[in-house]
Amino acid sequence: MKKDLHPQDYRMVVFKDISNDEMILTRSCAKTRETVTFTDGKEYPLVKMEISSFSHPFFTGKVKFVDTAGRIDKFNKKFAKFQKK
Repeated sequence: MKKDLHPQDYRMVVFKDISNDEMILTRSCAKTRETVTFTDGKEYPLVKMEISSFSHPFFTGKVKFVDTAGRIDKFNKKFAKFQKK
């Protein structure tokens, strides 16, 4: 096994699903500048996610449309000139 292959800066980090405001506290070495106060009252680094097991249709059994970046509108504008009249 190679030496010094794995990062050494693991720490407790909160991952937040921004589509439904659910939070997960776990160990990670993900870089972040934001912090958040978790339910235990302590402050942790925050990593925001657009989708997680709390909001993914496979895990929830519900189909939910998530378009935070406006990708569909951008696509429709780009290809509107090709529509049949």
